[in-house]
Amino acid sequence: MRRARLTYKGALHHIMSRGINGEKIFFTDNLKKIFVRLLDEKSKKYKIGILAYSILDNHYHLIMENTSGNLSRFMRDLNGEFGMIYRKIVGGKGYVFQGRYKSTLIQREEYLQIGILYVLLNALKAGVVKNPFDYKWCSINEYFTGKESKIVNNRFVEKVLHDRENFIALLKTYSKIDDLPIRKTRMGEIMGNEKFEAEAYQIGDRRKLDEHNSQMRIDDNGTEDFWYLIRKFEKETGTKVDEIDIKTQTGKILRAKLIILLRDICGLKYSEINQIGPFKNLKYSYLGRLYKIAKAKV
Repeated sequence: MRRARLTYKGALHHIMSRGINGEKIFFTDNLKKIFVRLLDEKSKKYKIGILAYSILDNHYHLIMENTSGNLSRFMRDLNGEFGMIYRKIVGGKGYVFQGRYKSTLIQREEYLQIGILYVLLNALKAGVVKNPFDYKWCSINEYFTGKESKIVNNRFVEKVLHDRENFIALLKTYSKIDDLPIRKTRMGEIMGNEKFEAEAYQIGDRRKLDEHNSQMRIDDNGTEDFWYLIRKFEKETGTKVDEIDIKTQTGKILRAKLIILLRDICGLKYSEINQIGPFKNLKYSYLGRLYKIAKAKV
C-alpha cells in the first residue's frame, strides 16, 4: 500500500503530472485546450481552487487550494478523463500519465509566492518562449486585468503578489532561479519551515479522522490513477480488460471482480464504468444488478 498524501481542507499544493516515459501528451493546441476545459469543469465539480497552471507538451503544473478536501477525487477524475479522451483521439493502449501525480504541500505567504512564480515561468525556463507573457497555455495573463478569471482564483493570487509592478519584478528575479525550496519529510515533500511542517502533521493526522473520512485514506493511496489499478488487475489475471469473454465462466468471474474493483476501490460512477471493457454501453440499471450479484458471490 502506498503512502497516504498529507493534505487537508484549505491545504495549498504544487501538483505536477508527466506523460508516460516523458511522452508528449499535450502536443497539439487542441489537446491543451481539452485539458484546460477539464481543469475548469473538474475544479468546479469538486470545489477545488486553481491558483495557477501551466501546460507544456509532456507535463503540466498546478498551484491549487484543496478547498473542499476533495483533492484526490479531483486529480483522479482530471487525469482519468483526459487519459480516456487522449486514447480516443491518439489511439494506443496503456497509461497516459507517469504513475501518481507529484504533490508538494506549500506554506502560505512567501512559499506560495515562489510556487506560483515557478509555475508561471515554466514555459520560459523550458525555452518555449522568450517572454513568459507570450505563452497562452498558462494562467500568467489572468492576473491584474481588473476582471475575474473563469478558471483561476486571480483575486487570491493578486493579494499574494501585491500589485502588477511587483509581479513583473518577481518574474524577473525568479526567472534566474531554477530550484524550489523543497524539504523531504516522512509524509512527502513540503515547501515551508519546520513549524509549518509540524502544524500540517497535526491538521492532517489520519488518526484523528472520523469514520466517514477514513474512505479518503483509500483515495489518497492511489485511486486517483485508476488506470494503474486496471493494469495491475490485467497483470494479475493475465487478461486484458477489453478482452474479457463474458460467454465463459472465467470471463464472468473476472467481470465480477473488475466491477467490484471499479466501484469499491476506484470509486467510479456507473457512467464511468460503462466506458470500460466488458461494461461498455450497458444500461446503468444492469450495471447495478451486476455489481450486487458480484458482491454476493466474490
